[in-house]
Amino acid sequence: MTDKTQTIHSEWSSRFAFILAATGSAVGLGNIWKFPYITGENGGGAFVLVYLLCVAGLGIPIMIAEIMMGRRGRQSPINTMQTLAQQADADSRWHYLGWMGMIAGFLILGYYSVIAGWSMAYIFKAFFGGFFSSDATEIKALFDDLMNSPIQQIFWHSVFMVITMQVVSRGVRGGLEKAVNFFMPALFFLLLILVGYAMSSGSYQQGLDFLFTPDFSKINANAVLTAMGHAFFTLSLGMGAIMVYGSYLPGHVSIAKTTFFIAGADTIVALLAGIAIFPLVFANNLQVDSGPGLIFQTLPLAFGHMGGGWLFGVLFFLLLFVAALTSSISLIEPTVAWLVENKDMDRPQACIWSGVACWLLGVAVVFSFNIWSGHTFFGKNLFELLDYLTANLMLPLGGLAIAVFSGWIMKTSDSAQELALPEQGYQIWQFLIKFVAPPAVFLVFLHVIGVFL
Repeated sequence: MTDKTQTIHSEWSSRFAFILAATGSAVGLGNIWKFPYITGENGGGAFVLVYLLCVAGLGIPIMIAEIMMGRRGRQSPINTMQTLAQQADADSRWHYLGWMGMIAGFLILGYYSVIAGWSMAYIFKAFFGGFFSSDATEIKALFDDLMNSPIQQIFWHSVFMVITMQVVSRGVRGGLEKAVNFFMPALFFLLLILVGYAMSSGSYQQGLDFLFTPDFSKINANAVLTAMGHAFFTLSLGMGAIMVYGSYLPGHVSIAKTTFFIAGADTIVALLAGIAIFPLVFANNLQVDSGPGLIFQTLPLAFGHMGGGWLFGVLFFLLLFVAALTSSISLIEPTVAWLVENKDMDRPQACIWSGVACWLLGVAVVFSFNIWSGHTFFGKNLFELLDYLTANLMLPLGGLAIAVFSGWIMKTSDSAQELALPEQGYQIWQFLIKFVAPPAVFLVFLHVIGVFL
């Protein structure tokens, strides 16, 4: 590792700072926007159980591996994989794993920032009474108006991207760490307020039953694929974010203990989001399977007819914005780190170049909802295609490659030294990373291939 790389890569100030940052990366739109709607689409409790099994059996072992590889390499994901491949006397083409992760994070942020822009727009709509006493037709018209307006969407997408790049440009301790130290406690506080409100909705028990009473007749291969893809998506695996955050982790910090804490916090947030949302959906006789528009078309209807609904509407969409921001800064960090390391840029320059490129992709995503809505690929518009390619293909493939490299290619002495686990704990991790994760992900890919064929 060169002196230049050491200078570029500072460290988190503490284990707690890393936990907040990595939890912030994991906790995002995936927990509060995506988890409720895919749970609604896939029948509730049984899907939740499959998702939890995917987190425990696949997500946690692979997250341990990705953090370990990042700390071992101490560079951007691409350069880390080059270094680790050299140390393992392995094929140099393993650096393409770093490329795939960086590109996946970039593509995700391209549409992520657009949805985050929706949440910003809805903060103001809620504050100024846009939901008050509105019926379902009016709420749908409000959402359709936003979807059909490229100008509105591009404005909010632009504002969100500027905020994201401003944070990232300030570096690890001055930007990333300061942001998560404020926003993560705020996120948990806002979520707990909304859960408390849901308890008084009158349909609290019905919401809990939907989330935690499994009906396995509603589970099929596609639901399993969705659950596994979401486990990777929500834990930020395979997109370079966790690897680059791991590269800033001090050497004395326990990777395994930290990973369990992060995965636990991420899962709790997802479940709390479901507990906050579904009682409101049932209390207002709304549809749980409303898809991506669930929180933008059904919840505003609920907020518009409840006491203090404008306040809770503002709080909810503020929560959504905070969650999106803590994840977005990690999605673009691998690209920024690579530009700094390889293109002789400082962080502000790297942020400008990567931010503008991602903004342009976001503009294309905006157009896919309106003026380009007639153009589809495999029956999907650009937003749907990017979501499917990243969550269901690139992230699991990245996770598969991480599992294979850390379990079969990387020297056992190196991984054991980095993880510093008790012998039995290390053997359990090796068993999961070598014999459980790869075949499980591969079987899902057979299903994906079948879908395309």
